[in-house]
Amino acid sequence: MLNVIRIFLTLITLIGTASSQEDPQLGSARVVFQTNYGDIEFGFYPSVAPQTVDHIFKLVRLGCYNTNHFFRVDKGFVAQVADVVGGRSAPMNEVQRVEGEKTVIGEFSDVKHVRGILSMGRYSDPNSAASSFSILLGDAPHLDGQYAVFGKVTKGDETLRKLEGLPTRKEGIFVMPTERITIHSSYYYDTEMEICEKERSVLKRRLTASAIEIERQRMKCFP
Repeated sequence: MLNVIRIFLTLITLIGTASSQEDPQLGSARVVFQTNYGDIEFGFYPSVAPQTVDHIFKLVRLGCYNTNHFFRVDKGFVAQVADVVGGRSAPMNEVQRVEGEKTVIGEFSDVKHVRGILSMGRYSDPNSAASSFSILLGDAPHLDGQYAVFGKVTKGDETLRKLEGLPTRKEGIFVMPTERITIHSSYYYDTEMEICEKERSVLKRRLTASAIEIERQRMKCFP
């Protein structure tokens, strides 16, 4: 009997561990960075870091990441996007600058830093994150709980692998590409809206086909 209880408790522990390791739910918004090496698409974790998600998504909607760049590419570790204030090749307008200079509180969580995760950059102050963030290129457990995870890459791993293959140079603690990796432009869309559009298109085709069939039957029965 004791063995049965032990097995039961072990199973409960294993189930709980598996559940805690599941990915958080992605929101429906998707952002695409168009770089000179291909596109990178990512989604957000609004339930994990709501203020961070709102801030980054607003910067995207304002076009703040356009002409920005990846200033750091450390193979197997991170590809880091520069801060939008100072990282862009195009000047910022006043609205962009005001938003770009804002910081967000450190929304630290138990989400693991694994390949594809998006994690905010910051200084020693835990509440100093602004607009720079890293895309994980490998597992980095030493970052867990220290930096705010707010999303993950949904498409574009082949682009990340291209970035990892570029020549780099070492500057202090940073491994940096020898050429500029530019985010030429960015755009966003909503996956739920796309699903609705597809369903509406299918329904419209079905209704059109039904109308044609009804008219065909009417002509046949009531010439």
